[in-house]
Amino acid sequence: MKKTYLFLANGFEEVEALTVVDILRRADITCTTVSITGEDKVTSSHGITVLSDRLFEDGSLSDADMLILPGGSPGFKNLLAHEGLKELLFSYNAEKKYIAAICGAPSVLGAHGLLNGREATCYPGIEDQLTGATYLKKSVVEDGHFITSRGVGTALDFAISIVMKLAGMGKACEIAESVLHIC
Repeated sequence: MKKTYLFLANGFEEVEALTVVDILRRADITCTTVSITGEDKVTSSHGITVLSDRLFEDGSLSDADMLILPGGSPGFKNLLAHEGLKELLFSYNAEKKYIAAICGAPSVLGAHGLLNGREATCYPGIEDQLTGATYLKKSVVEDGHFITSRGVGTALDFAISIVMKLAGMGKACEIAESVLHIC
């Protein structure tokens, strides 16, 4: 079974995070939410508190097939400031393991130089923070082992793209159709 970690920071965008968790779990892909706050309760940008599955410091996070970063403000800035997450992103990048980010979170990848020479997308207005990347105004952009997306309105497309990468087109279409989304 494929395995992912989705990182939660205070100020995360709940639709971008929880849509991905929901869709991946429907596809039988393990999606573990990881709090980077030091506490299992994490509060979204709209004041909704969720309980994470585990804390960042609870042990190794090197065993997944993909890392996923939701956006939200100030959530993506909190992700950027977390040194342990930065090291983990570098490790996954070196191993060419998948890394996915939506909304403001692709700027985290840009700030760490991970998008150099790649195509990417993000929330409108922060394109200049995709350091080294070629910005594309598309719902979802896949380039190598990176998947980026624009925001709340593209969260379902983003989640289905992740399913396609990890479980194939058949499973992605099955899940998309089950939630009345066009495959």
